[in-house]
Amino acid sequence: MSAMTLKKAPFMEHPSIKPAKTGILLANLGTPDGTGYWPMRRYLNEFLSDRRVVDYPRWKWQPLLQLIILSKRPFTSGAAYKSIWNNDLDESPLLTITRDQTTAIATQMQERFGDQVMVDFCMRYGNPSTMDKVREMTKAGCRKILFFPLYPHYAGATTATANDQFFRALMRETWQPSARVVPSYFEEPAYIDALAQSVERAYGAAKKKPDLLVCSYHGMPQRYLMQGDPYHCQCQKTTRLLKERLGWEDSRITTTFQSVFGPEEWLKPYTVNEVARLAREEGKTNIAVIAPAFSADCIETLEEINEEIRESFEAAGGKEFTYIPCLNDDPAHINALSGIIAKNLEGWI
Repeated sequence: MSAMTLKKAPFMEHPSIKPAKTGILLANLGTPDGTGYWPMRRYLNEFLSDRRVVDYPRWKWQPLLQLIILSKRPFTSGAAYKSIWNNDLDESPLLTITRDQTTAIATQMQERFGDQVMVDFCMRYGNPSTMDKVREMTKAGCRKILFFPLYPHYAGATTATANDQFFRALMRETWQPSARVVPSYFEEPAYIDALAQSVERAYGAAKKKPDLLVCSYHGMPQRYLMQGDPYHCQCQKTTRLLKERLGWEDSRITTTFQSVFGPEEWLKPYTVNEVARLAREEGKTNIAVIAPAFSADCIETLEEINEEIRESFEAAGGKEFTYIPCLNDDPAHINALSGIIAKNLEGWI
């Protein structure tokens, strides 16, 4: 073999390198693969084993979770999911909506940036997983990835754990892409305007305008607020900004928190109790409920708000209950998210 052949051989075996592009990876909470016991158990185990979600000591929490909670809760959670399941596609509404959002955002990004970008989505728990999608992007040649947790408000149990998983995925890559994370957007004018438009449409379609708009946010333990989590304050500011955009008095809008779990005190007032109190004690029998912290309708909105919380209100004497859907793939929402993405891509493209 000649010296020339020996010098060329290593380069002939070099792996192919794709043209560089920028990845835009949207992230949401997650979804079980099905409503049966085992898919629900796998999903709940991953979710409830996350120390960002439940931070009790493992020696205390895991026996309780594995032996008691996961022996019963998959049945009740599965029944709740079954009541809202997208049977046509055999998937949860959150998965359907997040895919639709991604498709709409990808169209706008392609119009702005052409083939320089790759847009996809992942879930923190379940599928498609963050690990798989980061790997797909790096294989496709993404030398930069903009990671966008679809939570308007920062919380350790949502935004932070999504970011944790993204960085874990980067740790597995031989050639790590540069990375940016989109911050919370609870006060972004386009997001507030999209919320206001959805309220205006709902009120315009109502035969009689609701007495009160209840802004129901996902709850968290009061202890997290005292430890420095900004979620509570960001939720309160979104309500205030929405009120100002609508031009309303304070008496027409209020903030509550839902989805209480476990024995300790959570952020108050609890939505399920407050709507009953409003009907029973204040005579507000015509209310509307909106969930500004959710970028897409899911089990907490379609089942908890529109079924459990509605039932609590009606049992206390409430007459008219209007659930205002999440922004989902509404054009104003897509425009807002696309604008946020474009702003965070500055200097990269």
